[in-house]
Amino acid sequence: QVQVVESGGGLVQAGGSLRLSCAASGRTFRSYTMGWFRQAPGKEREFVAAIKWSWNGGITYYTDSVKGRFTMSRDNTKNTVYLQMNSLKPEDTAVYYCAASQRSETNWGSPNGYDYWGQGTQVTVSS
Repeated sequence: QVQVVESGGGLVQAGGSLRLSCAASGRTFRSYTMGWFRQAPGKEREFVAAIKWSWNGGITYYTDSVKGRFTMSRDNTKNTVYLQMNSLKPEDTAVYYCAASQRSETNWGSPNGYDYWGQGTQVTVSS
């Protein structure tokens, strides 16, 4: 069982920045695919970003609406991934969830590609 814990949400004005952190348990963390999803009220959970293992630190993927504004990274020495969110917009307001997959191949863009989820952290961007 992998434990996933997010932190770092909060309230920020439009144009501001936040950094989310996500710690996951397990001795093979470096091989996990990690993902960030978000869910706004009345909407489905949507993909934000993912990072897969690679020899040089990780391969990242982003949904189009956050490209150039959000950066996902990982620190395997701390079993932690980060989501740096810059130039935040009111439409980024949502509960952000971190997820982990131990599968060798997974659909990193779908919630079904992950087996372990955190409890979520609220991000609110005011206009």
